[in-house]
This record gives sequence, structure tokens and C-alpha cells, in this order.
Amino acid sequence: MESVTLKVESKRYEFDFENLNVYQKGLKFVNAILILSDGLPSRVQYSLGDQLRRAAISIVNNIAEGSDKRTTKERIQFYRIALSSARECVPMLTICREQEYVTQAMYDMLRANCLELCRMLRGLINSVGR
Repeated sequence: MESVTLKVESKRYEFDFENLNVYQKGLKFVNAILILSDGLPSRVQYSLGDQLRRAAISIVNNIAEGSDKRTTKERIQFYRIALSSARECVPMLTICREQEYVTQAMYDMLRANCLELCRMLRGLINSVGR
């Protein structure tokens, strides 16, 4: 009897939100914020640092949660929370710059990334609402 070898290909399962550009950009933003917050002075690590980390992480968490098969109203609500979290990062980044916890170049880059995330989230909200 002839031996038969079956080749089983394993596919990596991807959630639908992982394919969204806004989610991918959000992850990069979170990673940059984590690096920034690791360098903050200990006296603000648990106030400013923790709040900044939470807001940035909330962006990607709400994109993921909103992408689940929910009603349009629920999806928009989660995407709006993600947008609010992105906007929440702006004053904290400004404080970091004014206190000279970050360079001007780092501040400009993070602020531009945050602005881009806000634009993308508004676009996502508008596209779901149609």
C-alpha cells in the first residue's frame, strides 16, 4: 500500500480590525507612547504617564471592540470613544513638551500621528454611518 502524506497548512487567524489602517497606525502610536512614558520622571510616571498610556491604549481597544458585529449605532459609539481617547492625548503631549520631557521633534511627530488618527477615525465613523 502506498503511503500518503497530507500537508496541512496552518493559517494565522486575523481579526477584521487588524486589517484596518487606523488600527495599525494606532498600534504604532501606542508603542511610541509607551517608549515616551518609560522615559518620564518618576514623579509623573503614575499620573501623567499612566493617563497617557491608558488614553493611547484605549484608541486601539475601542477600534477592536467597535469592529465586532454590532449595530451601526454601537460601532459608531466605540469609534467615537477611540476618537475621544486620541484627542485626550493632545494636552498630555503638550504638557510633556512644555515640561521638556520630550524633544520638539518627538512632540511634533506624536502630535502629527495623533492628528492623523483623529482624521482616520472621523472617516471611519462617517463611513459606518452611511
